[in-house]
Amino acid sequence: MNMSLTEIWVYLAEQPLLWLALTVGIYWLAQQLYRACRRFPLLNPVLIAVTAIVLLLTATGTPYHEYFDGAQFISFLLGPATVALAVPLASQLDTLKRAWLPISVALAVGSTVGILSTLAIGWSLGLDSQMLLSLLPRSVTTPIAMGVSDQIGGSPSLTAVFVILTGILGAAFGLPLLAAIGLRDTVASGFALGVSSHGIGTARAFEYDQRAGAFSGLAMGLNGTLTAILVPVIVWLFGL
Repeated sequence: MNMSLTEIWVYLAEQPLLWLALTVGIYWLAQQLYRACRRFPLLNPVLIAVTAIVLLLTATGTPYHEYFDGAQFISFLLGPATVALAVPLASQLDTLKRAWLPISVALAVGSTVGILSTLAIGWSLGLDSQMLLSLLPRSVTTPIAMGVSDQIGGSPSLTAVFVILTGILGAAFGLPLLAAIGLRDTVASGFALGVSSHGIGTARAFEYDQRAGAFSGLAMGLNGTLTAILVPVIVWLFGL
């Protein structure tokens, strides 16, 4: 029996694994494009995949909650994937023990400067209060950032967008910028990516070097914890 494309889509849209399969497939294609173009920064797989999925949802008139119902298994795996970042770090314990002081200082400075610079830029652009509060936790992984945003009166949905954009920009331009200022140490480079651009930056750090990826994962976790403490304090100090 002949079926139109619309009828085929309506049938497929009723299948629970459709959006999971499409998300994985689109990301795989984005990775192939990224590699074929010699890892051109603006073709980051996350950016391409997110853009493609947004366009597909818009074109098919699919509500986000319907998409998430089908693809939520990927969201579930974020937790185990984050915990698994401790595995490569375990092989770097000797370096971690030797460098705990500079790592602690870098974490404190990086987290504080990230939050305060965001606040300053937001004020200079004249952002309203909710937009500013949504922007403050942008440098940490999405679940933590959304939780912090909700706690301080921001919009978790806006925060998620800012987090993704921050990660993509960090992954695309972080390493070239660090190289341009003469920083080529893998531990320092990886830690900087983790502090500034969370999980997406960490994925880029692993592509660059295993040690960089391990310390980027450490920085991502520590910065998430510290930011969850600092942001409410800074919001209170500045009366936001």
